[in-house]
Amino acid sequence: MDRSPGDSADNRADIRDFLASRRAKIAPEQIGLPTSGRRRVPGLRREEVAVLAGVSTEWYIRLERGHISGVSEDVLDAVAQALKLDEDERTYLFDLARAAQPARRATRRKDVPVPPRVQWLLDSMTMSSAFVRNGRMDIMAHNALARAVHAPMFDSATTSEYGRANIARFHFLDPVARHFFVDWEAACHATVALLRAEAGREPHDRALRELIGELSTLSPEFRKQWAAHDVRIRHDGVKRLRHPEAGDLELTYQSLDLPLSNRALHDLTIYTAEPATRSEEQLRLLASWTAPQPQAPTKQPRHTT
Repeated sequence: MDRSPGDSADNRADIRDFLASRRAKIAPEQIGLPTSGRRRVPGLRREEVAVLAGVSTEWYIRLERGHISGVSEDVLDAVAQALKLDEDERTYLFDLARAAQPARRATRRKDVPVPPRVQWLLDSMTMSSAFVRNGRMDIMAHNALARAVHAPMFDSATTSEYGRANIARFHFLDPVARHFFVDWEAACHATVALLRAEAGREPHDRALRELIGELSTLSPEFRKQWAAHDVRIRHDGVKRLRHPEAGDLELTYQSLDLPLSNRALHDLTIYTAEPATRSEEQLRLLASWTAPQPQAPTKQPRHTT
């Protein structure tokens, strides 16, 4: 099982496993190397990556063992190019390098409260399901339609006693999620990749470590996907849901950075339906159920003279 992020040893393990997993994904023919001959490892050899990055084999071996502290950005860029890292993976590598600096003790980050102006923004989106999440996948704020669309998650036993839903816990610890998400495996993969990015960005967050430890202990599927070291920072696409009341829904979603503080990551996620589709009709139906009911005017007492 992969370790949770936190101390320097764990950081070295993350660096080692991440670089080795990316190296294994590159076929020799992708960089013009002959494929004949017996290769003991999938993908590229360490010495081949070293040549591509313009460093010595000994130096790259030391890097892949996790000794990344003090490595220059130029060298990290060269390694990222040699391993054909995408933008999210490159960001993760740089986050790991920053985390390898002299370790701080794990801390329990205080959640930044969502300002009223953000809640007003969410509430104004009457035909879109919208919520704010933090990097640990906690739902920090939502509008009424988000509560209706994701009712199985909010009603789940994985939701905290304070009513705070966690996307990752619902995906991996509630069997209902397998039915609710039509593409459950893809949704799980995206969730793990987002958590992996957060672990690189905030390696000393104790609550994040506890969440990863909990999921690793209770979910074999999470352990398997966590060990793959896939990373995702940007999040958008199409989500297909089997809603218990509205039936099948196909919604597009887009996540946007929401800067609420200098450190903690917050993300605004908006789900909408393509116009003139059945999904839009069903979304409109859910919106009508959640709309506040107009109050009857209060009867004014008659004044007698």
